[in-house]
Amino acid sequence: MNTGWTLLIVAGLLEIVWAVGLKYTAGFTRLLPSAITLIAMALSIVLLARALRTIPVGTGYAVWTGIGAVGTAVIGILVLGEPRSAGRMLALLAIVGGIVGLKLASPP
Repeated sequence: MNTGWTLLIVAGLLEIVWAVGLKYTAGFTRLLPSAITLIAMALSIVLLARALRTIPVGTGYAVWTGIGAVGTAVIGILVLGEPRSAGRMLALLAIVGGIVGLKLASPP
C-alpha cells in the first residue's frame, strides 16, 4: 500500500474520532471533548489533503467519508447502544463494498 492510501486510512480513522467526539462536546460547551474533536477534525482534513496528492479526489473523498460513516455507525452500535437491525447491517456492508471496489479500481 502506498503512502497516499495509508494517509487516507488514517484520515478516515480520525474522521471517526471527531464524528463520535461530537456526541461528547455538548454543543462544544465541554472543553476537553471539544479540543479532541477539533484536533481530530483538523488532522483528518490535513491528511485527506495530503492523500489527495496521489489519489483521485472522487475516490479519496468517497473512501474517507465511507470509512468515517461505517466506523461511526459501528461505534454507535457497539458502544452507544444504537439499533442493530438487519437493514442497517446490509447498508453498512454495501458501503464497505463500495470502499473496497473504489480501492481495487484505483490506479496503483
